[in-house]
Amino acid sequence: MANAYDILERLIAFPSVSRDGNIDLIRYVSSVLAEAGVECRLYPSPAGDRASLFATVGPVGPGGLVLSGHTDVVPVDGQDWTRDPFRLSEQDGRLYGRGTTDMKGFVACAIEAMVVTRSKPLAAPLHLALSYDEEIGCVGVRPMLAELAKAGLRPDWVLIGEPTAMQVASGHKGKLAARASCCGVAAHSALAPTGLNAIHLAADFLGELRGLQAELAEGGSRDEEYDIPYTTVHAGIIQGGTALNIVPEHCLLDFEIRNVAADDAAGLLDRLFDKAEALSAVARKRFPKAGISIEVVNEYPGLAADAGDGALARALSATGANRSIKVAFGTEGGLFKQALAVPAIVCGPGSMEQGHKADEFVERSQIEACRAMLARLCFGLAAA
Repeated sequence: MANAYDILERLIAFPSVSRDGNIDLIRYVSSVLAEAGVECRLYPSPAGDRASLFATVGPVGPGGLVLSGHTDVVPVDGQDWTRDPFRLSEQDGRLYGRGTTDMKGFVACAIEAMVVTRSKPLAAPLHLALSYDEEIGCVGVRPMLAELAKAGLRPDWVLIGEPTAMQVASGHKGKLAARASCCGVAAHSALAPTGLNAIHLAADFLGELRGLQAELAEGGSRDEEYDIPYTTVHAGIIQGGTALNIVPEHCLLDFEIRNVAADDAAGLLDRLFDKAEALSAVARKRFPKAGISIEVVNEYPGLAADAGDGALARALSATGANRSIKVAFGTEGGLFKQALAVPAIVCGPGSMEQGHKADEFVERSQIEACRAMLARLCFGLAAA
């Protein structure tokens, strides 16, 4: 029977970058589970080149635990790797490869836990949920969750195995990603004042984003458990113009809001809609077709454990920790909580400080700690 390290070696060998799909990896996982007598169901994308997977061991019914992970990874393009990113290698107790930390290390441990637990009598079910395209906005988990909710799945809680250095994370911020499309009027740059520069219009809107960020930083809601304790507004991409001697007619500005639980991202976006409309109204006095339109590109809810949450207590007990943390990055946890009305906790091997970088690695000691945690949680599901 393959152990977590054998499984991890195979998982790393699949270059399951989000843009390329994960179907070969999912077929491998399905075969490992099938060999152990674990039935699973696939939730393929319309194109069929990627799929989510859901499997169960133990009794059919409510309760139990879902082990959740994503199988896609970020690209290695342009990164200065000193070793093959899609071949697992070890040096000085570190396991190197794309996805070792984010988050195939946990996925390997979870598959091992399913296989080992298959042969044990359980009082409550153990589930495994693997998704695709998490890295580009938690895309693949949504249709799977819709089907699971429709089927009436009601576990006691969900463990999201994103890398937390095996610390128990009780929450993270929500995220709303949006695009501002700025429309100006083209002209020869020698006659620039006769046109409307879309980049300048985007810059005016960028000023509003920065103003909102300053307001939130200075007097907004705060949650001191985060490294950045307030809601952030961030512009990440701006694209416009075709030639230096042409007043640009179009400019795109992509931005995001990462909100603490006390702030409503939709309400903040409404304020930005108003700012965009005010800028548009001024521009339209001279150029009727000018303006700024905003569309939401992607969003996911934040995650916060409820006071006295039994799931948090179970996770703390399984890891031996006496306190929880909150993480800066987002996960699928809020979507599980929203879709299934169950608590979710984040805890997994490795640190996000190593994720998305060249020579990504997870320490062997972290994998061992994860295996031990899952063994304790699975023991807790065993029949008396």
